[in-house]
Amino acid sequence: MGIFKPSIKTIKSTSYQLLKGLGGGILILLSLSSTAVTIDNLNRDLPDFSYAGYKNGAEPLAFATANTINVADYGAKADDGNDDTKAFHKALAAASDSDSPIVVQIPAGRFIVSDILYLERDNLILRGAGSGATTLYFPRPLRYLPDPPELAELRQYLKTMNKRQREKSHNIDLAFSQYAWSGGFIWTRIKNERVKPYLEEYDQQPAPLALPTQGKRGDDRLKVDNASQLRVGQIININWYNREGKDSPLLKAIYPGVAVTGSHHWNFPNRPLVSQASRIVAINNNTVIINDVLLHDINGLTTDITQKAYLQNIGIEEFSIEFPQSAYVAHHVEQGFNGIYLTRLFDGWVKNIDIINADSGILSEESANVSISNVATKGDHKAHYTVAMGDTHNLLAKNITVNNTAIHPLSFNTFSTKSVYTGCEIYHAPILDQHSGANHQNLFDNITLHATLDTEQLAQRRYPAFKGGGAGYWKPTHGAGSSFWNINVVFKNGLDVAKPITLYGVDDGPNANVIGVHGNADIDIEYGPNANIKMQNKAIHQAPSLYQYQLQQRLGGE
Repeated sequence: MGIFKPSIKTIKSTSYQLLKGLGGGILILLSLSSTAVTIDNLNRDLPDFSYAGYKNGAEPLAFATANTINVADYGAKADDGNDDTKAFHKALAAASDSDSPIVVQIPAGRFIVSDILYLERDNLILRGAGSGATTLYFPRPLRYLPDPPELAELRQYLKTMNKRQREKSHNIDLAFSQYAWSGGFIWTRIKNERVKPYLEEYDQQPAPLALPTQGKRGDDRLKVDNASQLRVGQIININWYNREGKDSPLLKAIYPGVAVTGSHHWNFPNRPLVSQASRIVAINNNTVIINDVLLHDINGLTTDITQKAYLQNIGIEEFSIEFPQSAYVAHHVEQGFNGIYLTRLFDGWVKNIDIINADSGILSEESANVSISNVATKGDHKAHYTVAMGDTHNLLAKNITVNNTAIHPLSFNTFSTKSVYTGCEIYHAPILDQHSGANHQNLFDNITLHATLDTEQLAQRRYPAFKGGGAGYWKPTHGAGSSFWNINVVFKNGLDVAKPITLYGVDDGPNANVIGVHGNADIDIEYGPNANIKMQNKAIHQAPSLYQYQLQQRLGGE
């Protein structure tokens, strides 16, 4: 049975003791004014985020490979100043012709690539010789390439809706780019599959494989009407629909106690408002056990089970991605200096990658159980995103270092659920962004923000650490269960005044958990409505990472 561990109810002190509990488990006791509580009490009402990452965090970022292809054998030559695109395409084509798990190896040196590298098969690793040894240099942006057919719907949407960036004070009135939040030079792709729904005319209603009849949020099992089309090992999409309008039970489950203003929550009744991609691990008659836990109850909500095509076991690792320094024009009109685009990936990873001068470093859509670790973004170019999560489930971003300026340094975007940023550090204009669109039950965990207050912020003693981005038709900013754990804010100035600095920025996201936000100055927190704010100005030393603690508890380790 899956564990739904939940959250902190009452914490008013910072005196801890780490004790071994009966049975060998770890207990954390806090000495309070009148009571002591264990970590289980601390977790009460918090989602269990421990399923995020490759293979739900239970296996290393690796798999056995039977063959290696080296791009040098197909004509790629490091450091000669010539374009190596054709050699990379030939190597990837040869990898696609192989039936065995395979590595496409890139030697040390600098390689010039001027086209998209599509990764389109399972059990494939694209590997360099190390982020300090191998560099892929992309001299031109995506805008100069032929339009990807997978983005045709997006292009039509932007034109039909007349999406434009308008900034009167800067004399800007420019059409949105298709690459503002989509596309990348390294792209996991199932050819001709829809990347993201925009226009209803493209919608095709899949036939359900089964109809859920019973299941509880936080449990790893559900009952279905008929399991004959389901099998062990199958990846399924468990979908929740809003077909009951503005006051539906589903909206009340996602956004308890607040008015939902965004019309997209009820204008598309035949599209799932919430969908989780999960793998079936067992079937017993009509009871199905999945590899993680249910986002919401089944009973009383409109649900079904469908299936999409996913790539599996793709790794991208051990090299740098570099773009030329380019002028920043405006928000949403980026040229397409985008590094990695993860679409339709289930069980995969990106690790040990440096990304320099990108518009967006790593973007994701319709992906699940993916680990992104040890990624550094840098350069003088102002970015839109660094590592962003859109329509993800159980995606883990660990040890992300943001050394460049970005509009959205870390961002949970539309439809993201149970995804995690942990162990990350932001050095320029740090903001923790939640981008609207039914994103909920996501975690910012053990993150350090290096903040410099401008003149107005110094005068007001206020800093917008929390950001509610996205369009109004997708508001509120996030749903219940969105969580912040052990956030450290290092102010670079303003320390000569004793008055606390207020962190603010989200006033419409309900039932957030804001726990252990602290810094090198006293902090006040404005977050609402019904935010669970605990351990303000107190670091959580004994469980610095909630994700890691929950993972160890689930896997039985210490």
